[in-house]
Amino acid sequence: MTIARPRRAQAPTAYIARIGMTSLALSLALAFGMAPEVARAQENPVRVSIPSQPLGDALLQLGEQTPLQIFFSQNVVAGLTAHNVAGNLPPEEALQQLLQGTGIEYARSGDNITLTSPQSVATATATATATATAQLAPVMIKGGILGDLSAPYAGGQLATGGSLGLLGAEDIMDSPFSTVNYTSELLYDQQARTLADVVVNDASVRTLTSTGGFGEDFQIRGFPVGSGDVSVNGLYGLVSSSRVPVQILERVEVLKGPGTLMRGIPPNGSVGGSINVVTKRADDEPLTRVTGSYASEKNLTAQVDLGRRFGEDNAWGVRFNGVVRGGEATTRDGEQKLGMAALGVDYRGDRLRWSMDAIHQEDVLENIRSQLGFDKSVTELPDPPDGRTNFYPGTRLTQRDSTIMSRLEYDFTDNVTAHIGMGYREGNNRQIFPVNVVPGSPPNRQSADADGNFSVMTTYYDSYSKTFSSDAGLTADFDTGIVGHRVALGLTYMDQELGNAYSAGTIDVPSNIYNPTPLPPGPAERLSPKRASQSTLTSYAVSDTLSFADDRVLLTLGARHQTVDVNSYSTSTGARTSGYRASAVSPVAGIVFKPLDYVSIYGNFTQGLTRGTIVGQSYANQGEVLDPYKSKQYETGVKVDWGDITTTLAFWQIARPAGQEDDNNVYGYFGEQRNRGVELTAFGELLPGLRLMASAAYTQGKLTKTQDGINEGNRAPGVPTSTYNLGLDWDTPWVEGLSLNGRVLRTSSVYLNNTNSLRLPGLTRFDVGARYRTKFAGKSVVIRANIENLTDKRYWLASNSFATNGAGRTYMLSASVNF
Repeated sequence: MTIARPRRAQAPTAYIARIGMTSLALSLALAFGMAPEVARAQENPVRVSIPSQPLGDALLQLGEQTPLQIFFSQNVVAGLTAHNVAGNLPPEEALQQLLQGTGIEYARSGDNITLTSPQSVATATATATATATAQLAPVMIKGGILGDLSAPYAGGQLATGGSLGLLGAEDIMDSPFSTVNYTSELLYDQQARTLADVVVNDASVRTLTSTGGFGEDFQIRGFPVGSGDVSVNGLYGLVSSSRVPVQILERVEVLKGPGTLMRGIPPNGSVGGSINVVTKRADDEPLTRVTGSYASEKNLTAQVDLGRRFGEDNAWGVRFNGVVRGGEATTRDGEQKLGMAALGVDYRGDRLRWSMDAIHQEDVLENIRSQLGFDKSVTELPDPPDGRTNFYPGTRLTQRDSTIMSRLEYDFTDNVTAHIGMGYREGNNRQIFPVNVVPGSPPNRQSADADGNFSVMTTYYDSYSKTFSSDAGLTADFDTGIVGHRVALGLTYMDQELGNAYSAGTIDVPSNIYNPTPLPPGPAERLSPKRASQSTLTSYAVSDTLSFADDRVLLTLGARHQTVDVNSYSTSTGARTSGYRASAVSPVAGIVFKPLDYVSIYGNFTQGLTRGTIVGQSYANQGEVLDPYKSKQYETGVKVDWGDITTTLAFWQIARPAGQEDDNNVYGYFGEQRNRGVELTAFGELLPGLRLMASAAYTQGKLTKTQDGINEGNRAPGVPTSTYNLGLDWDTPWVEGLSLNGRVLRTSSVYLNNTNSLRLPGLTRFDVGARYRTKFAGKSVVIRANIENLTDKRYWLASNSFATNGAGRTYMLSASVNF
């Protein structure tokens, strides 16, 4: 049996408040003024928004959005589809609309609803008494549509909470941190291809590279976050270091600010935030979904998604996703191929839960969208070329990744749970790589000049990675008098070996960004990758979340002791060239105060230890391992859950050492980068069938405490002062099943260097889309069409000291059929 659980108490949403919600300060004032309405919320109709979907899933959503607890067996709802139900409805009327035309009847006792097929109404009536719970055992209680995932919020695009590692799964209103949790519904409806397409839905997150490049890098709160720092199911180092396909993902969880306490040290030292992805699991409802997609130019994708549960109480589950992609995509004469298979197996018992994932991914990209450096004498960038231009015709990336991971959880008692997770990944990359540094050439020919002229030669840059990652922990819930505790103990261990081979070319040719020259012949010999570094990151942590005054005050205290052990090796001789071992304790404190059930005022202080950078090839001290460093964050804000819309306001500051080069082309930590900002967000349903995601971020990135005062007070490179997002998704009233959507992303100008002499202009991008849900031959069909960069805007993107041209107008069309 399954129970659709009731959602948490939320504030009623007034029409004028939803429409006028442009200021979070105003939201807070209105929230306190609406307190008398809360007492009447239980007697009034509630806002319901449930799209057309399998009936079992729709009932689970109804249980989350109303006080009803709905008991049903899977054989009662198997094969049935619920129509869209939305509006301000009494809970039972919403239930009746969902069941209309199904032949299913129900019996009610209080808020308990028991569903039955028509021939067993008498049995249903008997079981819907006060003793029904005992008679229905064993019962699986689901916190959301997919096992222990948090329930979707109003509108279905975001979730009510997500995982915070050591701190466990937390509702956003109970968390002293800023988090965003995207659902698979959003991933499908936006036709996201990789992780980068998802995270840009929040104004505090931007991509530093465009689609079709060597890899994907992100920026959170003005600090870079590479794909290598993305965790999967809470473990670092187990997804591709270049790009993460969305076909394996059920949720995408974004934490703004350092996440050291939650999951330990990220392998590449990100401090602005962290991204965790959650893999797919089989749902109770059988799934056979086939999706075909087209993206301009001439790129085709086929995907199959299979899910089944079996055994007593559906305890065992299997989920398989297979993807094949090929054809020209966003660069002229380019090729983007993907072959991927992902298998997820899980078991959920009364006390024991276990899961295993096996993922194999192969990518081949030809004529890659590459990055370009500019000479130091350039003070104004040339106009960006069109979005389909590849600066280096002839580039190629072949990537292969294999991952296996497993997780085990066991409830010793109702209040004590232990877990252990571990995984292993091997990755191999082979690249035909462009280099602009030409031996013996004048300085102004080392990179592009103001007219876009440069010289280029071909190199081979091949690499591998071997990563073992694990964590273990114990959590206990108990009370000491009137104070509640949730104590957590955690251990993490990650060992990562990286190797590479750099085969330099000897022939250079002149080229230009508007008329690129094909790469010249490469070096005669291609070297095999050898070990370049070995990193071991270990930590242990403890935290206690204390609750006071009937959970109106939540205080989180914790600390993580971390040890970083890094060694660098010569790839030619194998000898150790440098290294260090360092340890530090990183404390965390957070508090949530709830003056009303639907208002949370929060604050946090976090401190993290980051492993030092291994200096890259373009600097005089290449291969040097820099010392680890600490970063600090202070944050405070307010969150208001209006029932259908949640709004947040956050003030924050993060400071960390600033990486830059000196006059001798030596890279090091010279000074500090201090980012301060204000963030505003709103998401949910403005009106029935009208979904909203809106956010704005204002950031002051500044260089401070610089060596000899050089560049003191300058804007930090790559950090925009303002970013804005507005996304709307609307179920049209005149055509059942037709929805329209649009999104605007605005990013202000940024500087490309520490001297603030080279500026990239701001950009505004428009995306639009539509989808149509219908039935064909008795099968559920969803057709989606999207256009990214509707106006074919030409623009530059900045990543460190490099720039790349953004992708041009891109058309995407897909059809998904559920068999």
